Order: sequence, then structure tokens, then C-alpha cells
Amino acid sequence: MASEVEKKAVFDIDSAKEVVQELRASFVAGKTKDYEWRRTQLKAMLKMMDENEPQIVAALRDDLSKPELESSIYEIAMLKNSCKLALKKMKHWMMPEKAKTSLATFPSSAEIVSEPLGVVLVISAWNYPFLLSLDPFIGAIAAGNAIVLKPSEISPATASLLAKLVANYMDSSCIKVVEGAV
Repeated sequence: MASEVEKKAVFDIDSAKEVVQELRASFVAGKTKDYEWRRTQLKAMLKMMDENEPQIVAALRDDLSKPELESSIYEIAMLKNSCKLALKKMKHWMMPEKAKTSLATFPSSAEIVSEPLGVVLVISAWNYPFLLSLDPFIGAIAAGNAIVLKPSEISPATASLLAKLVANYMDSSCIKVVEGAV
């Protein structure tokens, strides 16, 4: 068991390069820009939380001795609400936004077009490990980015569960979880 923990704790620069290159290739191919891909990933996240709530609560109890009520309200319910909001508003967020132009450029028009940035790194804190890992993760998906998620090594049961669940429910060509110490 100790050797398993040690293996997870080692994530060298070559491994990081490999993960980022794979995610960048998926992003450059345009896979994450598509509205349907984003919607599918957010729905998969909702399904992941619905189907695994007891395991999430147990991991939070193991790591932080969190009571079930606190885990359910402050971690799971808040994430579900965030996910539902992103699903509801995402089409609107993706639409170009009109921008004002100066009188000197009349009769021109301008707009602001939101574009995904590429590969996003989400490093989360230990005290609310699900919420602080997946809430920015939801935003990154809604924005159309590929994601590397690094949960806190101080919450090992939660980090391990997150890695397992994300691998099982999300698109692994665009989303990766990296465990271990920084």
C-alpha cells in the first residue's frame, strides 16, 4: 500500500509535458469548442455526482471528518447548482456580445467574442476538496477548455475518488486528473 501512495506522489516534468501535449492536441482539434461537447460533459458531471453521492460523502468523512449534511449541502448541492446554472446559461455565454464603437468609426459595429483559452490547470485546496476542485472545473468546461485537475494531496481519499470518477464519467482525451504532491 505504501508503494502505491509513493507511485501516485511522483509526477515528473516529463509526465506533465505528455499530459499537456495530449490535452492541447484535443483542444487544437476543436473538440472542446463545440456546444454539444460542453453540454455532454456538464451532464456527465451531474450524473457523476448523483450516482456517487454516498462515495463522495464517505471520502470527505475519511479525509476531513465532514458530517454528511455539510458534505451534501456545501460540496455536492452547490456543485449541482453550479452545473445546472452553466447548462442553463452556456448558450448565452457563448453568444457574441455587442460592443460600442466611437462616433469616429461610424457606421461600424463591433462585438466581443468569447473564445476558449486552451489547456487550463485547476489546483484545488484541501478544505472543500470537491467544491474547490469541480466548481472551477465546471467553468473551464463551460468556457470550452481542456483541463488538468490537481486535487489536494492533503485529502487523499477525495483526490483518489475524484481521479476515478472523472476518468469514468468525463472525456479523458480532454480532461485529466493528476494526483500527488506538487
